[in-house]
Amino acid sequence: MQRSLRATVLLLIGGLALTACGSGSTDKPAAGGKVTITVTGQPPKTQSVERKLFDQDVAEFEASHPDIHIEPHEGFMDPKTFSAKLAGGQLEDVYYVYFTDPATIIARRQAADITDQVKDLPVLKQLQQPLIDIFKDRNGRIYGLPTANYSMGLLYNRALFTKAGLDPDQPPATWDEVRADAKKIAALGGDTVGFADLSKNNQGGWHLVTWTYAMGSQVARQDGDKWVADFNNDKVKGALRLLHDMRWTDNTMGAKQLLEATDVQQMMGSGKLGMYLAAPDNVPVLVKQFNGRYEDYGVAAMPGGQGTLLGGEGYMVNPKASPDKIKAGLAWIQWKYLNPDRIETRIKQYLAEQQPIGLPAIPTPDIWTGDVKAKQNALKAQYANVPAKNFQSYLDGNGTLRGNLEPPNAQQIYAVLDGVMQAVLTNKDANVDQLLTDAEGKVNSALAQVK
Repeated sequence: MQRSLRATVLLLIGGLALTACGSGSTDKPAAGGKVTITVTGQPPKTQSVERKLFDQDVAEFEASHPDIHIEPHEGFMDPKTFSAKLAGGQLEDVYYVYFTDPATIIARRQAADITDQVKDLPVLKQLQQPLIDIFKDRNGRIYGLPTANYSMGLLYNRALFTKAGLDPDQPPATWDEVRADAKKIAALGGDTVGFADLSKNNQGGWHLVTWTYAMGSQVARQDGDKWVADFNNDKVKGALRLLHDMRWTDNTMGAKQLLEATDVQQMMGSGKLGMYLAAPDNVPVLVKQFNGRYEDYGVAAMPGGQGTLLGGEGYMVNPKASPDKIKAGLAWIQWKYLNPDRIETRIKQYLAEQQPIGLPAIPTPDIWTGDVKAKQNALKAQYANVPAKNFQSYLDGNGTLRGNLEPPNAQQIYAVLDGVMQAVLTNKDANVDQLLTDAEGKVNSALAQVK
């Protein structure tokens, strides 16, 4: 649903030769022997630190790769305009994608096959294999590279946990514990809320999908060549009844509903909310935008031990790019986003800008395995300026959870499921069985549009 914080891990390929596959383009190198490539991913000027570091990277890359000129473009992925940009020759040579997009892009042949160029990269073996698989077709050919990922967990207020007599170093690991802890936090009185959830602007549907995965269910499954809804079951009904009971029986979710992300962030930042479902990238938002303190927050793995929503991003190459542009584009992706040798450099850059070190995925993404992962963790611990122990249960728990991507045609599905969340949280007499049955038909209509 939301883009994760920008990945900043880099891969130095030095003099690695990248042999290019054929493409439909016959673009020639620019004057002076330079190849110019357009790339997405430049942060907007409103994100001053991220923009500054991105532009510094462009300058450094060009200095070390004098035969390549980078023309950065602001922005990331807009599925509504993607195909039109490609058809009109306006799509960048190197473009950003959410994890939900590669399968469709590959099926439509809207990305270059880069298998032969990257198959021998040693670092490929250090990336998490499920993330690489997102960019493969059914024959195992590779069309892109992952550069960042996140998974949803339970963000909680350590200060309120302590005040309610709970151990902030032992966050709830089951949904029964979540419910019990929410009662104790709400019992503090005033306008303190134990647990909150989202229910509008497609964010409610996004969170219901998260609940679905957390209960060990799926939202949709493939049936032959088509997708069908797969959430009208006892597991998802159990999640909705839990939310209903927390809202109406326990009164731990507060009277104000129809919330979105900024609402719960403001509640958490003001010290009035105990828990909500989120990824760790919410923590800097709480501090920078809502006057929170890093030491007051923790993130735990998704309770229940079943699964969670996995998201992330990567980069693919325009299928119309010339061999020289493909080679240059891959050099940029690997140098900028997948460089173990520059992990420490990136951490020091963030320290110099007074940015947090010690949070999961910030400023370097958790996409690695093996030696690179160990190196990254050690460097984060060495330079940590926020209490990294507050997020250890999130890191430990995610190792055993099943990560699930967003469903196809996600936004239409979220719009449908918004209504389910709204009904449960605003109508004490909501009929969960009927809500899911009605939603199933509408989601099947949305899935029927998936090609």
